[in-house]
Amino acid sequence: MAGRAFKTFLPLFDRVLVQRFSPELKTKGGIVIPEKSTEKVLKATVVATGPGLADKDGKTRPMNVVIGDKVLLPEYGGTKVSLENEEFFLFRDSDILGKFLH
Repeated sequence: MAGRAFKTFLPLFDRVLVQRFSPELKTKGGIVIPEKSTEKVLKATVVATGPGLADKDGKTRPMNVVIGDKVLLPEYGGTKVSLENEEFFLFRDSDILGKFLH
């Protein structure tokens, strides 16, 4: 899934393409949660990154995340992108709140 998106779309500058985790549709006790009642998923996996943003000297600053990182997103923001019937989101590198350590 992530590999296909990366082959068909490459973010520019300091943009990061992420795919949100699927929402939990069942509680630990086994109760099914209606899809409309699920919370917005703020965790995602990085599937593609741009090369980075150039500073005033023309040198490209490296990105803070790499492909495969699990990240925490802000509650609002990002641009929805549909690629091959899958939903992805574009964020700026600086908009990502943090990454989860493995």
